[in-house]
Amino acid sequence: MDEVLSTARELIPSRLREWKESGGHVVGFTCVATPRELFDAAGILPYRVRALGKPERDRADAHLSRFNCGFCRACLQLALEGAYDFLDGLVETNGCDHLRGMFENWQEAVNPGFFHYLKVPHLVTEESLEFFAEELELLRESLSNHFQVEIGDAALSEAVKSANSRRERMRRLFSLRERENPALTGQEALAVLLLESSLPPAAFDDLLENLLQEAEGREIGGYRARLLLAGSATDEPDLVREVEDLGGLVVTDALCYGTRAFWKLPEVEGEPVHALAEAYLRHLLCPRMFDDYPSRLQFILQAAERARVDGAVLVYNKFCDLHGVENVRLRLDLEERGIPVLVLEKEYGSTADLGRIRTRIQAFLERIGGRGGFRKHASSAGLGNL
Repeated sequence: MDEVLSTARELIPSRLREWKESGGHVVGFTCVATPRELFDAAGILPYRVRALGKPERDRADAHLSRFNCGFCRACLQLALEGAYDFLDGLVETNGCDHLRGMFENWQEAVNPGFFHYLKVPHLVTEESLEFFAEELELLRESLSNHFQVEIGDAALSEAVKSANSRRERMRRLFSLRERENPALTGQEALAVLLLESSLPPAAFDDLLENLLQEAEGREIGGYRARLLLAGSATDEPDLVREVEDLGGLVVTDALCYGTRAFWKLPEVEGEPVHALAEAYLRHLLCPRMFDDYPSRLQFILQAAERARVDGAVLVYNKFCDLHGVENVRLRLDLEERGIPVLVLEKEYGSTADLGRIRTRIQAFLERIGGRGGFRKHASSAGLGNL
């Protein structure tokens, strides 16, 4: 698993570099409401933009306020530095105002070539589903025209079938960390998910199959407590490692860059575009869908029950309004059901914040009880060959 962890920290893994060198196109996106099946059907690699804890934001701060989310500013910083020059375009969504500001400044300052604004409704009604289906048709047309590729229903249906299979296998892999003797750490699970959106589909499918086979006989032991980690854009495996080094094993999550991205998406059948619109919009587990809080609470409670957690850490980046507000309500509802909660606001990517984070995690683990010292390494290592 060491190679998986190290590769997940790279913005351009070697297999992605090979894809580009062979003439493949890559389009960046951030929001999980963006159906990757449309890109797969076009032979385009959908790349989920991340910053991997980048602390420097001086150039981005010339475009965005310091009261904007540090994750968005860090992504923009990388774009301004040229780290994302390998992208052939961007798909913006109205996930939140911080993300929109990041994308629009990126478009203006860097000119990524292809740029499309995918409008995602905030409510789920028959009218909004029809609207979202029309938006997906516009995205299909935009991709087809710019990249000169045909995205027919047959190719889209095949891409849907492949995505359904991939998600089912990812659920199987991530379920292995919920069992009594977990097979994956939270850091490893996050690394796998980051690779899912930065490797060509065939390369990731091979990796996923190998991980499933090798993880079956693997066990993580010696942790103090089983934790659920939930919250906003957390694409930092090293942050999860800090939590786990202190003894809190993350056995399940409800993160934006985590199980929320794929766990509840159903099998998509029928006319592909309308089916995708319904599947994605009805299962968008994000606080932007304000009226759908009961579904998000149920998702977290079900995950906590499956993984038999001892407590929950609700993490969010400083200035993240959506998750900052949501976590107040979540804390009350989880504690009412007997689940201890730590609400952890953090500065994105700042090593200066680690001391405070570690102190709060240590205090939380003491409060919910101990199980002994944590062993950093699993009983079998070296999972996964890229």
